[in-house]
Amino acid sequence: MAELINISDIKKAYFIGIGGIGMSALARFFHSRGVAVSGYDKTPTALTEKLVEEGMPVNYVDDASLAPTDADIVVYTPAIPSNNAIIENYRKASVPLLKRSDVLEIISKNTFNICVAGTHGKTTISTMVAYILRDSGYGCTAFLGGISTNYNTNFWSHPNQVCVIEADEYDRSFLKLYPNIISISSMDPDHLDIYGTAEEMEKTFIQFTHNLKENGLLISHKGLKREGDFTAAHHLTYHLNNQTASIKTTSLSIHDGAFVYDVMGEGWTIIGLQLNMGGMHNVENSLVAIAIAKHLGIDDEKIRAALSSFKGVRRRFEYVIKTNDMVFIDDYAHHPEELRALITGAKAMYPKKKCTVVFQPHLFTRTRDLVDGFAETLSMADEVLLLPIYPARELPIAGVNSEMIISKMSGNVKLIEKEALIAYLSEATPELLITAGAGDIDKLVEPIKEKLQQIA
Repeated sequence: MAELINISDIKKAYFIGIGGIGMSALARFFHSRGVAVSGYDKTPTALTEKLVEEGMPVNYVDDASLAPTDADIVVYTPAIPSNNAIIENYRKASVPLLKRSDVLEIISKNTFNICVAGTHGKTTISTMVAYILRDSGYGCTAFLGGISTNYNTNFWSHPNQVCVIEADEYDRSFLKLYPNIISISSMDPDHLDIYGTAEEMEKTFIQFTHNLKENGLLISHKGLKREGDFTAAHHLTYHLNNQTASIKTTSLSIHDGAFVYDVMGEGWTIIGLQLNMGGMHNVENSLVAIAIAKHLGIDDEKIRAALSSFKGVRRRFEYVIKTNDMVFIDDYAHHPEELRALITGAKAMYPKKKCTVVFQPHLFTRTRDLVDGFAETLSMADEVLLLPIYPARELPIAGVNSEMIISKMSGNVKLIEKEALIAYLSEATPELLITAGAGDIDKLVEPIKEKLQQIA
């Protein structure tokens, strides 16, 4: 079906699950081309409200009569339940139904594509790459999995036919892309409800690298499991401090809350780089963006200027409150390794402050499959407040709950309901507070901020 669709022929598009971060980027792509875009999602969010402001109506009732009957295509997310009435009605009417990955396949077939993959790190890296390309004047069309703080969007376009695409491993979506450059930050076990085993997931990442176009570039994190199985003709590695990597940092220090460092590649060095974003892992993420910019021939001074003005990504080590007495960081971390990087980074920046982590586990299957990792990494905090599991697309699994994590932890940890969290934090007056998770914990950030500022 996807190969029969011509993007230029589409006048009206309907999105089922339009509020998803990847789906909304595609909706904005079509809207920017003058296509009449509308969609459905389960609940209103700040993102759906922004889409409506931009001229894309959103419906929140699963009622087929509320969807347009004359849509040229319907784009849907795999997270939508199979019994969704709207998608079923379109199916019966033989309207072309495409997954988000099908649309990206069509778009990427005839463009120069920088595809950023990894079980974590990909949103920050892809946003850094796209930001440097835009800020330097090189230009790109960006499909991001997070909201760029600089531009308050997850999509922008440019006529030069270069795309930066966050390459999603969920549902094997990235196998449909046509990359000229691939970066792989990590292949830690995740989405085992899709892959079954960690080995199968790793195998799929390796398969993805086979999609590289002729003379394409692969950049992977040094030390990845099965690194030796990558067969790209042009393969670079990166690492924060492993001197055997192709791209690494030197002279790293912290000044006034910013990282200052040099980056050395194969035959080049850029000195005096500054990143005004927390987390040592984000310095490492920047190595990919810098290397790609160098590969594309962008001037060192433009790279340096862009990096220093990069404000980060919403919910990626995002400072909500930053004072001498209190620091509040919000992050999308929902995998043990993401939590490890987040907590390690925060404690390194603020070693004298008591670290309190509020974590909302995401998905029953992920909690079940990675419970030991969650328990280990969360135990790095001084205090942990665990919310109930956010189910997203899943039905409950008997015996799988947040108490599973607690049972494997030592130290100060407790289960707490969302309704009780703000009152608890207002009495505890945290010094270094982190909220983390991929569910709806982000809706608590602003109320927590307001309460903490009242008592500060």
